Amino acid sequence: MPAKVDQNVCVGCGACTDVCPSGAITLNADGKAEVAEDACIDCGACVGTCGSSAISQ
Repeated sequence: MPAKVDQNVCVGCGACTDVCPSGAITLNADGKAEVAEDACIDCGACVGTCGSSAISQ
């Protein structure tokens, strides 16, 4: 199951984009993290990295 980002909690720090091994996470026009579900490899690296707990699997 691909990672999900709670847009109401995401602060747009970019930590998840740096740690994603598949490059599936980008920051959208609002500066919030967004996951490309087809590119996500379900590794969970972003979940542990997110300081605001905005990402879940």
